[in-house]
Amino acid sequence: MINPTLLQRRSDELAEVGRFCFSRGWLPATSGNLSARLDDRHVAITVSGRHKGELDASGIMVVDLDGRVLSEGLRPSAETELHLMLYRRDPSIGAVLHTHSVHATVLSRLVGDTLELADYEVMKAWPGVATHATRLALPVFANDQEIGRLAGRVEQALRADPSLPGYLIAGHGLYTWGASVMDARRHIEAFEFLLECETLTRRMTG
Repeated sequence: MINPTLLQRRSDELAEVGRFCFSRGWLPATSGNLSARLDDRHVAITVSGRHKGELDASGIMVVDLDGRVLSEGLRPSAETELHLMLYRRDPSIGAVLHTHSVHATVLSRLVGDTLELADYEVMKAWPGVATHATRLALPVFANDQEIGRLAGRVEQALRADPSLPGYLIAGHGLYTWGASVMDARRHIEAFEFLLECETLTRRMTG
């Protein structure tokens, strides 16, 4: 039984994040998808095709961790399995956010299979990072319309490095997560700052 008060709270949080990310240009048109854990079996996730800058409770639906739809007549994001894989493998994850910013999209097409980030103060926004003297090899996965196959590749990377705070999909955008919706939002902000810095650095240094 889904707690309706909790569902409303998570829906409000996801709608707020959607509006914020849209206002920053990170969720154009109907792109992206946002989700939050409800309990040990259920997740609230954005309905397919909804504009994330105009979300309300009608744009949030419920699925279980096996992908079964519990909200009659609604269709979840086509990338739902990328969210569910994370929730299944790590009970501490409380929210997963996916944005489509210009910087994430462009860099993911230029850097090959890894984007190296190092020595940025903002990297301390991620769990367990206490110093700017940090390096992250952010994985970049080739886009794939077979979402289950893509989720399998992401899961393999996370087995190799469980501390990864996110990843890029080439020509597509950024995925990150956190213990709560607000934690995941903080990680989005940190990543988007770093991606913009990397874009500007490449432009200035040729």
